Amino acid sequence: MKKVLLMAVLAMVMPLLALAQLQLSGKVTDKQSNQSLAGANVSIKGTAIGTQTNSSGNFNFKKLKPGNYTLQISFVGYTSIEQIVDLTADKSLEIKLEHSNVIADEVVVRSTRAAANSATTFKNISKNDLEKQNLGQDLPFLLNQTPSAVVSSDAGNGVGYTGIRIRGSDGSRTNLTINGIPINDAESQGSFLVNLPDLASSIDNIQIQRGVGTSTNGVGAFGASINIQTNTLNEKAFAEVNSSGGSFGTIKNTLKVGTGLMGKFAFDGRFSMINSNGFIDRGSSNLRSFFLSGGYYGKKSLFKVNVISGKEKTYQAWNGIPEAKLFGTKEDLQAHYDRNSGYDGAMYNTEADAANLFDSDPRTYNYFTYSNQTDNYRQDHYQAFYTQVLSDQLTMNVGLHYTHGEGYYEEYKYNAELANYGIDNVVIGDETITNSDLIRQKWLNNDFYGTVFSLEYKPLSKLNFTLGGAYNNYDGTHYGKVIWAQYASNSNPDKKYYNDDANKKDFNIYGKVTYGIDDKLNAFTDLQYRRVNYSFLGFDQEQNNVQQDANLNFFNPKIGLTYQLDENSSAYASYAHTNKEPGRDEYTKSTPQSRPKPEKLDNIELGFRNQTSTRNFGVNLFYMSYTDQLILTGRLNDVGEAIRVNTPGSYRTGVEFDGNFKLTKYLSWNLNAAFSANKVKNFSEYVTNYDTGNLDQISYKTTDIAYSPNFIAGTQFNISPFKNFTAGLSGKYVSKQYLDNTSSSLRSMDAFFVSDLLLNYNLQFKSIKNLGFTVMVNNLLNAKYEPNGYTWGYIAGGERINENFYFPQAGTNVLAGLNLKF
Repeated sequence: MKKVLLMAVLAMVMPLLALAQLQLSGKVTDKQSNQSLAGANVSIKGTAIGTQTNSSGNFNFKKLKPGNYTLQISFVGYTSIEQIVDLTADKSLEIKLEHSNVIADEVVVRSTRAAANSATTFKNISKNDLEKQNLGQDLPFLLNQTPSAVVSSDAGNGVGYTGIRIRGSDGSRTNLTINGIPINDAESQGSFLVNLPDLASSIDNIQIQRGVGTSTNGVGAFGASINIQTNTLNEKAFAEVNSSGGSFGTIKNTLKVGTGLMGKFAFDGRFSMINSNGFIDRGSSNLRSFFLSGGYYGKKSLFKVNVISGKEKTYQAWNGIPEAKLFGTKEDLQAHYDRNSGYDGAMYNTEADAANLFDSDPRTYNYFTYSNQTDNYRQDHYQAFYTQVLSDQLTMNVGLHYTHGEGYYEEYKYNAELANYGIDNVVIGDETITNSDLIRQKWLNNDFYGTVFSLEYKPLSKLNFTLGGAYNNYDGTHYGKVIWAQYASNSNPDKKYYNDDANKKDFNIYGKVTYGIDDKLNAFTDLQYRRVNYSFLGFDQEQNNVQQDANLNFFNPKIGLTYQLDENSSAYASYAHTNKEPGRDEYTKSTPQSRPKPEKLDNIELGFRNQTSTRNFGVNLFYMSYTDQLILTGRLNDVGEAIRVNTPGSYRTGVEFDGNFKLTKYLSWNLNAAFSANKVKNFSEYVTNYDTGNLDQISYKTTDIAYSPNFIAGTQFNISPFKNFTAGLSGKYVSKQYLDNTSSSLRSMDAFFVSDLLLNYNLQFKSIKNLGFTVMVNNLLNAKYEPNGYTWGYIAGGERINENFYFPQAGTNVLAGLNLKF
């Protein structure tokens, strides 16, 4: 009878226990000093549940079901631990961490990173996030599901030249660093990841800061910062092979090896090869790279050297496809051909080009038919880092770097004027030939070197002060050669028809203070001074091309507050001001009188974050007000060049959402969305009028900023119906974009929605850590879309002519991969 009653009671109690929602909280402290550790990572093993401790070192997980959990706790400079918890009732833990016997690699980048309680809008991407989809596409495509991002590919399939815009800002306004070292080109200010193929295979984590972000090194961030940290210490020896292939002849092979920690030394290596024919005709890529790393890991000191090298050869697909080819009738196409043939350097000058224009597939068309119309470049990066723990409160970081880049792109030019290439006219009998078909190479040979440094002082658990900065020097040589000409009396392959040396020095120093005012309120101040000296070949007032100098001084202050609402929620507010110098073209193609001023940006961010065992999301409001933003208007300067000019007022404002929700034990949902208004005020467009020989001015009161969609949303459902298998279905929507700043639908890109399917299956064996299979179906619904393009136009015969060009992306395509880890 007792057994029957007991069973009956259990039968009633068990469902209630299953429905119980329990709380697991705790405090993380230093075992020796008993000081609380703010910003320690606390996660539940085998789940997506994780958080960071607040300014008092506390963490809290709510709404957990009864059961056994394994907590993973880590903090930079301390030994990570795992603690098993049998949760049958609300529980609070005291967790004490010991100082590590070796310094963690994270200290190298800590000074430029935003912490969990920072008043900064950011997104962290882990090594695991990248590994699941790294089948050969370039890094921007692996970041496609991050908030406010739009990615594109010249070749159409994510291999070769790719780009990413965040909040409508392109690569020249997005600051990119690798281990705190600036990667953006010092002159053009763009970042070209095609020079570092398969970099994703050597990345440990990425932090994307939207808006101005924290003080960092390199060109000022006017839309975002992408901060990359490469491989960190793996204490055990390993070997890994990744092979993948698929549509458009895409093949990727990667080999990774590591010695593990041998006493106090560790060495890693990675070698990669990627080939692809591209979606666009002749849009091929031949990419090679390697990554070597070696380090000494002491208890209070770290010395590490990285060598990153990449070599690319890509067939040019960077001019896009004419609108008349992509969407027009045969009559539109003929009119386009007639308008754009018959002048020096024009696009359609031969019968072969005409046949190619009319006969090829409109979505894969490439008018470049010369067999070696290629871009060729090699870039080698050398990085050395030294970290010394001077005391329990004081840590010093010093980094040295050197980058050498060298390469050219080769072009076939039809009917080019010989005088422009320093070649004398050719006289044959009574005929004087002034023009000729020729092949030219435009070379870039540059060196970039310098140092980055930081000194972190933490006298109290609630106070942290960082003094940091950098000094970088860029030496660049630009020159061109004619390697063949149909008619040439004095053609010399070694003769340079132009030669331009440039030097740019960039120094910055910053001080950052974070202070926990109380257990809930945290404040920060970040003050940066930056000085730029640029020496270049440019026009003077008499329009002579002479060496010139530009000296700029910038002060970039930032302040912010974070308030801990409860154990799971916090709110933040920040203000930042930053400055950015004009690019190379603005200096070299203008006189001091017509040279534009630097741009200025004031950025306000307001945000809310919430994290529990079943959800992790953030929502933020942003306002970015530009003064003297540089944009193309069509206006010509005093040397006849159409370059970007300062616009008095423009702004971006909107709301962003980024969240992860665990719907069931097997199903999770990631969602991000951005609604924004991106406007230029009192914009004036200038259009060349060939009928009158003048520039016609068209004024607008308020228009949309080019390449800035008002709505971007990404979604991904991940399901794990059985052990070791995960399926992810994702989608990305991008609203209408304009090709210029006139808000004209005649110069725009349509909205699009693209969906992808990702399948991962992993097995483990005694002698094999992982045997993984991946299948990725890109553009599952075969959408026809163009995320990027450009436009130019003029007036002729009383008619406004628009020449729009687009970069179509591939339809449904498949990549499959095999991963083997030992």
